[in-house]
Amino acid sequence: MAALNIGVLALQGAFAAHQEILRDIGCTTRQVREPKDLVGLHALVMPGGESTTMSKLLLTSGLFEPIGQAIDDGMAVFGTCAGMILLASAIEDGRADQCSFGVLGITVQRNAYGRQVDSFETDLDVVGLDEPFHAVFIRAPRVTRFGSVEVLARLDDEPVLVRQGKAWAASFHPELQADDRIHRLFVECVEKE
Repeated sequence: MAALNIGVLALQGAFAAHQEILRDIGCTTRQVREPKDLVGLHALVMPGGESTTMSKLLLTSGLFEPIGQAIDDGMAVFGTCAGMILLASAIEDGRADQCSFGVLGITVQRNAYGRQVDSFETDLDVVGLDEPFHAVFIRAPRVTRFGSVEVLARLDDEPVLVRQGKAWAASFHPELQADDRIHRLFVECVEKE
Protein backbone atom coordinates (compact mmCIF):
# COMPACT_ATOMS: atom_id res chain seq x y z
CA MET A 1 0.00 0.00 0.00
CA ALA A 2 1.19 3.53 -0.75
CA ALA A 3 2.03 5.78 2.19
CA LEU A 4 -0.98 7.24 3.94
CA ASN A 5 -1.49 10.98 3.57
CA ILE A 6 -2.43 12.29 7.01
CA GLY A 7 -3.32 15.88 7.69
CA VAL A 8 -2.53 17.61 10.96
CA LEU A 9 -4.76 20.49 11.99
CA ALA A 10 -2.29 23.38 12.22
CA LEU A 11 -4.29 26.16 13.85
CA GLN A 12 -2.68 25.84 17.27
CA GLY A 13 -0.83 23.29 19.41
CA ALA A 14 1.96 20.78 18.83
CA PHE A 15 1.08 19.98 15.22
CA ALA A 16 4.74 19.81 14.14
CA ALA A 17 5.45 17.09 16.72
CA HIS A 18 2.58 14.99 15.35
CA GLN A 19 3.90 15.48 11.82
CA GLU A 20 7.38 14.37 12.82
CA ILE A 21 6.11 11.12 14.36
CA LEU A 22 3.83 10.39 11.40
CA ARG A 23 6.67 10.96 8.93
CA ASP A 24 8.97 8.73 10.98
CA ILE A 25 6.50 5.85 10.65
CA GLY A 26 6.21 6.27 6.89
CA CYS A 27 3.22 8.57 6.38
CA THR A 28 3.17 11.69 4.26
CA THR A 29 1.73 14.67 6.11
CA ARG A 30 0.19 18.02 5.37
CA GLN A 31 -0.65 20.92 7.66
CA VAL A 32 -4.36 21.71 7.48
CA ARG A 33 -5.11 25.43 7.74
CA GLU A 34 -7.88 25.91 5.18
CA PRO A 35 -10.51 23.72 3.47
CA LYS A 36 -8.42 22.97 0.37
CA ASP A 37 -5.82 21.27 2.60
CA LEU A 38 -8.30 18.44 3.29
CA VAL A 39 -8.29 17.17 -0.31
CA GLY A 40 -6.79 13.70 -0.67
CA LEU A 41 -6.27 12.99 3.03
CA HIS A 42 -6.73 9.51 4.47
CA ALA A 43 -6.96 10.83 8.05
CA LEU A 44 -6.70 13.96 10.18
CA VAL A 45 -4.97 14.51 13.54
CA MET A 46 -6.31 17.25 15.82
CA PRO A 47 -3.57 18.25 18.29
CA GLY A 48 -3.80 19.73 21.74
CA GLY A 49 -4.08 23.43 22.36
CA GLU A 50 -6.79 25.59 23.91
CA SER A 51 -10.13 24.10 22.91
CA THR A 52 -12.20 27.29 22.89
CA THR A 53 -9.58 29.08 20.78
CA MET A 54 -9.35 26.12 18.41
CA SER A 55 -13.14 26.10 18.13
CA LYS A 56 -13.15 29.78 17.13
CA LEU A 57 -10.30 29.26 14.66
CA LEU A 58 -12.12 26.33 13.05
CA LEU A 59 -15.08 28.61 12.41
CA THR A 60 -13.14 31.71 11.25
CA SER A 61 -10.92 29.64 8.94
CA GLY A 62 -13.96 28.03 7.33
CA LEU A 63 -12.70 24.57 8.34
CA PHE A 64 -15.42 23.45 10.75
CA GLU A 65 -18.04 22.39 8.19
CA PRO A 66 -15.59 20.80 5.69
CA ILE A 67 -13.90 18.78 8.44
CA GLY A 68 -17.27 17.69 9.79
CA GLN A 69 -18.31 16.61 6.29
CA ALA A 70 -15.04 14.75 5.71
CA ILE A 71 -15.52 12.86 8.99
CA ASP A 72 -19.14 12.10 8.06
CA ASP A 73 -17.88 10.82 4.70
CA GLY A 74 -15.56 8.36 6.48
CA MET A 75 -12.25 10.12 7.02
CA ALA A 76 -10.44 8.78 10.10
CA VAL A 77 -9.61 11.29 12.84
CA PHE A 78 -7.43 11.29 15.97
CA GLY A 79 -7.77 14.04 18.56
CA THR A 80 -5.32 14.56 21.40
CA CYS A 81 -6.12 16.65 24.50
CA ALA A 82 -8.02 19.64 23.03
CA GLY A 83 -8.60 17.45 19.97
CA MET A 84 -10.50 15.04 22.23
CA ILE A 85 -12.73 17.93 23.32
CA LEU A 86 -13.37 18.83 19.67
CA LEU A 87 -14.50 15.26 18.93
CA ALA A 88 -16.70 14.79 22.03
CA SER A 89 -20.48 14.65 21.87
CA ALA A 90 -20.78 16.93 24.91
CA ILE A 91 -18.54 19.35 26.82
CA GLU A 92 -19.62 19.80 30.44
CA ASP A 93 -17.91 23.12 31.02
CA GLY A 94 -17.67 24.45 27.49
CA ARG A 95 -18.58 27.95 26.48
CA ALA A 96 -21.94 28.53 24.80
CA ASP A 97 -20.20 29.42 21.52
CA GLN A 98 -17.81 26.44 21.63
CA CYS A 99 -18.33 23.89 18.87
CA SER A 100 -17.45 20.23 18.66
CA PHE A 101 -17.83 17.59 15.96
CA GLY A 102 -19.75 15.21 18.23
CA VAL A 103 -18.34 12.04 16.65
CA LEU A 104 -17.38 10.24 19.87
CA GLY A 105 -19.98 9.10 22.38
CA ILE A 106 -18.22 10.80 25.28
CA THR A 107 -18.80 13.75 27.58
CA VAL A 108 -15.67 15.62 28.62
CA GLN A 109 -14.71 18.15 31.25
CA ARG A 110 -12.02 20.58 30.11
CA ASN A 111 -8.78 20.94 32.12
CA ALA A 112 -10.15 18.43 34.64
CA TYR A 113 -6.75 17.05 35.61
CA GLY A 114 -5.65 20.50 36.75
CA ARG A 115 -3.97 23.65 35.51
CA GLN A 116 -0.62 23.86 33.72
CA VAL A 117 1.28 23.55 37.01
CA ASP A 118 -0.59 20.28 37.70
CA SER A 119 0.75 18.60 34.56
CA PHE A 120 2.06 15.09 35.11
CA GLU A 121 3.40 11.98 33.43
CA THR A 122 2.42 8.37 34.07
CA ASP A 123 2.62 4.93 32.50
CA LEU A 124 -0.57 3.56 30.93
CA ASP A 125 -1.50 0.05 29.90
CA VAL A 126 -2.85 0.36 26.36
CA VAL A 127 -4.87 -2.27 24.52
CA GLY A 128 -2.71 -3.53 21.65
CA LEU A 129 0.65 -2.61 23.23
CA ASP A 130 2.91 -5.13 24.98
CA GLU A 131 4.57 -2.57 27.26
CA PRO A 132 3.10 0.48 29.08
CA PHE A 133 3.04 3.83 27.26
CA HIS A 134 4.53 6.81 29.13
CA ALA A 135 1.85 9.51 28.80
CA VAL A 136 2.08 13.28 29.33
CA PHE A 137 -1.04 15.03 30.70
CA ILE A 138 -1.14 18.83 30.34
CA ARG A 139 -4.39 20.59 31.32
CA ALA A 140 -6.03 17.39 30.14
CA PRO A 141 -9.74 16.75 29.64
CA ARG A 142 -11.47 14.06 31.68
CA VAL A 143 -14.04 11.71 30.18
CA THR A 144 -16.95 11.97 32.62
CA ARG A 145 -19.46 9.85 30.66
CA PHE A 146 -19.08 7.45 27.80
CA GLY A 147 -21.32 5.26 25.72
CA SER A 148 -20.40 3.02 22.82
CA VAL A 149 -16.72 3.90 22.65
CA GLU A 150 -13.99 1.29 23.03
CA VAL A 151 -11.72 2.18 25.93
CA LEU A 152 -8.08 1.51 25.01
CA ALA A 153 -6.44 2.96 28.14
CA ARG A 154 -7.53 4.10 31.58
CA LEU A 155 -6.09 6.25 34.35
CA ASP A 156 -7.54 5.40 37.77
CA ASP A 157 -10.36 3.55 35.98
CA GLU A 158 -11.25 6.62 33.86
CA PRO A 159 -10.95 6.39 30.04
CA VAL A 160 -8.01 8.38 28.63
CA LEU A 161 -7.69 6.72 25.18
CA VAL A 162 -10.85 5.79 23.28
CA ARG A 163 -12.01 4.95 19.80
CA GLN A 164 -15.35 4.67 18.07
CA GLY A 165 -15.28 3.56 14.47
CA LYS A 166 -12.67 5.68 12.70
CA ALA A 167 -12.51 8.31 15.46
CA TRP A 168 -9.82 8.09 18.16
CA ALA A 169 -9.11 10.43 21.05
CA ALA A 170 -6.58 10.72 23.88
CA SER A 171 -6.66 12.92 26.99
CA PHE A 172 -2.87 12.97 26.91
CA HIS A 173 -0.18 14.07 24.42
CA PRO A 174 1.35 11.03 22.68
CA GLU A 175 3.27 13.35 20.35
CA LEU A 176 5.47 14.59 23.22
CA GLN A 177 7.24 11.24 23.57
CA ALA A 178 9.81 9.55 21.37
CA ASP A 179 7.48 6.53 21.55
CA ASP A 180 5.47 6.28 18.32
CA ARG A 181 3.29 3.29 19.28
CA ILE A 182 -0.01 5.17 19.79
CA HIS A 183 0.35 6.82 16.38
CA ARG A 184 1.22 3.42 14.88
CA LEU A 185 -1.96 1.88 16.33
CA PHE A 186 -4.03 4.66 14.76
CA VAL A 187 -2.26 4.38 11.38
CA GLU A 188 -2.66 0.59 11.34
CA CYS A 189 -6.43 1.00 11.81
CA VAL A 190 -6.57 3.56 8.99
CA GLU A 191 -4.64 1.17 6.71
CA LYS A 192 -7.15 -1.63 7.41
CA GLU A 193 -10.06 0.48 6.13
